[in-house]
Order: sequence, then C-alpha cells, then structure tokens
Amino acid sequence: MIKIPVLFSGRGELPHYETPFSAGMDLRAHIEAPITLKTLERKIIPTGLSIALPEGYEAQVRPRSGLAAKHGISVLNSPGTIDADYRGEIGVILCNLSQEDYTISSQDRIAQLVIAKHSQVQWQIVGALPDSERGTRGFGSTGKK
Repeated sequence: MIKIPVLFSGRGELPHYETPFSAGMDLRAHIEAPITLKTLERKIIPTGLSIALPEGYEAQVRPRSGLAAKHGISVLNSPGTIDADYRGEIGVILCNLSQEDYTISSQDRIAQLVIAKHSQVQWQIVGALPDSERGTRGFGSTGKK
C-alpha cells in the first residue's frame, strides 16, 4: 500500500474503500448549495480534495455505476486522469444524459477515484510492425458473440 499526501477542505471523511476488495474510492460533492444538472448539461463539481501522487502513478476519475444506471449521470471525460504533477483540487465533470433534471447535494457520492500505476514510452520509428494473429482487422473484427 502506498501513502499519498492529501489536502482536504471538504466536510466529512476522506474518500475511502467501501469494501476490502474495492478498486475505487467514492468522491463526494464539496458544494455549499445543491446543483441541478438539466438534461444534457455538464458542470464541474468540486470535491475538496487535492493530492500529491508519486511519479509513475495516476488517479482515474470514473463514473459511479448506480448513478449512471438509475439516473443517467456520468463523468464526461471518463476516465478523467489526474497526473502526478497536478496539485489543484480535483473536480469531476458530471453530465446528465437522462431526460430529467438531477440535483446534486453536498456530500453526495458523485464519482470513483482509482489510483493506478502507468508507464511512459518512447516512440521507435520502424518500417513495419511485427505480424499478429489479428493484424489490421479493426472495429467489430472479433465478432459479436
């Protein structure tokens, strides 16, 4: 387990894992007054959380499945990436894909935060790529079932 420095101006508790095998922690809305998202509207919702990730890690902001399935609320740039050198407050770009307005209240769970390792690469220009079984067959090429 890695330790990550945080600044937290939110109310309540820090994001935490709800179950022993959870991959993500719920982010909560840190707002003074309720915010209503109209159909197809998007807004950045503050979380009160700033973090300092170690080099080689990112934080991914992902939708909560319950909000998406029950209310059509999703994270617009899913997954949103928080880079290791970003020190500002994490904001969540929520959008309402339903036909009804949706109101977000203070402390509502609005998204998940997953911490993940990543690698950086250097491109190597070549004349041809190595063969593979799939080759250049693209979208839908592996079949429907």
